[in-house]
This record gives sequence, C-alpha cells and structure tokens, in this order.
Amino acid sequence: MNLADLNPPCALVDLDRMERNCARMADKISRLGASLRPHVKTHKCAEIAKIQTRGGSGGITVSTMAEARAFAAAGFGDITYAVPVPFPRIGEASDLIKTGVRLNLVLDSEAALRELEACGKAQGVKFPVFLKVDCGYHRAGVDPSREESAALAATLVSSPNVEFRGLLTHAGHAYRSRNREEAAETARQEREAVVHFAEKLRMAGTRIPEVSVGSTPTMTACKSLDGVTEARPGNYAFFDAFQVAIGSCSVQDVAFSVLATIIGSYPERSGFLVDAGALALSKDPGPVHMDPDCGFGLIFSEDGCRYYPTLKLGALTQEHGQIRVNEPLAARDFPLGARLRILPNHSCLAAACFDRYYIHRSGEVVDEWKPVRGW
Repeated sequence: MNLADLNPPCALVDLDRMERNCARMADKISRLGASLRPHVKTHKCAEIAKIQTRGGSGGITVSTMAEARAFAAAGFGDITYAVPVPFPRIGEASDLIKTGVRLNLVLDSEAALRELEACGKAQGVKFPVFLKVDCGYHRAGVDPSREESAALAATLVSSPNVEFRGLLTHAGHAYRSRNREEAAETARQEREAVVHFAEKLRMAGTRIPEVSVGSTPTMTACKSLDGVTEARPGNYAFFDAFQVAIGSCSVQDVAFSVLATIIGSYPERSGFLVDAGALALSKDPGPVHMDPDCGFGLIFSEDGCRYYPTLKLGALTQEHGQIRVNEPLAARDFPLGARLRILPNHSCLAAACFDRYYIHRSGEVVDEWKPVRGW
C-alpha cells in the first residue's frame, strides 16, 4: 500500500524520522549519564515504545491506567504512572502490582499517602512511590523550599506500605520558551531544583534512590544532567509544529502528520476547506506566545516535500479545517480532491484522535499500528 491508497483524514508516522528521533534522544541521555524512561502518552503504542527503549522492554512512563495495563501486557515491567495518583485508581494499581509489574506511583500530599497506606494494608501490597516536586511549573508537586515537603519525604521512607523511589519533577513551563537557549535555562532550573532538594534530604538522612526529570523541550536543550538518574521526555518521538517553533527540532524531524483532502475551494475569498478538523488535529492553539496568528498546524504537499508558508489553517470546526491564503489563490493550485499533509501543533493530542497510525517509509505504507485508548 502507498500513501495514495489511504482515505483521509488519517494519521501518518514517518518511520525513518521517528527512529532517528528516538536514537538521538537515547544517545543524548546516555551521554549525559542518566537513564531514559520515555513517556509513551504521545503515541500510546507498544511498537513505538520498543523503539524508544532500543527494542527491549525497558522502563517507561504513562499517563493513564489503561496505558499501564496495555504496556504491561506487551511486556513492559517497570512503569511510572506520572500523575498524582487518582484515588479511584489505587485499587487498579494494586491489582497490576500483584501481577509482578513494578508500577511506580506519584503523590504530593499526605492525603494521598494515607489512601495508599490504607489500600496497601488491606491488599497486602507495597506501593513504589515517587514524591512529585514543583520545579517552577506550579501545576503539581511539593514546594522544595518548605519544611513540610521534607517531612513528607521522610514519612514516605518510614511507611510500611510504601517503597520510596525518589523525587520526580516536570518542567512543563519549558513550553513557554521562545528558543533553545531559553529551554536550556529552564532545563538548568528544573535539574537544580530537584537535585538541590535531593541533596538537602540526603543530608538529613533520607535516602533518595532516584531523581527523575524531563520534558521534550528541556531534554533536547539540556547541557547537564548531573545529579539526575533518569529522564522522561515523550513528544520527541513524533515532535510537532510547536516543538519546531520553540527550537526543539527542525521541521524535517517531525514524524507525525495528518493527511487531509481539499473538500471546498473558494478563490474569491482566498481560501479552501479540508476534511481535517478538531477531531483530527485537536484545537491546541500552538505557540501563540510567539505568534498569536500561528494557526493550527504547518501545511505541506501530499508527499510532505513542499512546505506552503502562505497557507494558514486559521479555523477548525468538528470535521472541517478552514485554510486561508496570504496571496491570491488560483483554484487550479489546490483543486477539489487534492490532498495535503498537516503537521499539527500538538502531536500528542492529534494522535489521540485516531484509532490507528499508518507507518510509512518514503511513501510506502509498511505497517499499521494501533494505540491504546481510554483511562
């Protein structure tokens, strides 16, 4: 099968680019002296996770229990569920741990610890747990400057129903960067915040086995991982238009795209319509901190070789994408039925819109992979 045989809208993964992205990140993290625990929420696909872990079933990061169960079934036995554990999911986590999977949980409160202790005591389970640390993103995590945070770490160590795994943080604010230099500075702050907290706890006698950091912007830009034991980037497997804008990658590195068909052409108003709307691309606004009019993705020719900078995907409805042209449009240039390839703003969200990916090399579809869905 060739790309020309597919029925858009559909999700494409360039296997050469993805393999190259995965190899580069693995090499970099290894060179900086840490282990790579890739986040699989971008693609939610076991085949891709095995490429990220160099063909094996190494440690990975997930964002849902559905992912944890599916990847455990695929042979991954060391999984970090990297959101503060939802109380209704603790029983599911206990069941998975009982099968022999190391499922590392994350918490940032005494209330969550009490819930884990109660379930652990009732079920005879010892939960591996990371303490989430806020390194400046302010979405979740304990403040490393507060004594209450150090006290919670000490309580985790002494809990009979918890195996304290260490500290974990995420510099999501790196997505506010405007270039690689700014991302590198955020990476430095991310590393220093959690490493200094680890040093403080160790001086007080608390053992810290692991120090875990990571996002794609910080890990592509970072210059040092001194004091860090593992990194958890995820988007790098695919990259996207946002990562291009902030300097994490070049447009030639983006491995995920959406194939779309022109279903309406309106030369009189310099625009046309494609069949890829919000349910194919998501409505992630993209890097609006750099360009408020950036649109919903970068537009290329069907073969992905030609970029159209004058085309702007300016509006999305459920099944439609409205493209405007910043110069006079000749209908013959983009006729009805012609196809375009769109690099979405956020590949994680766009990929979640599809039940399968068409894996291709040089225009030939070589496989079809299905991601995990649900929570």
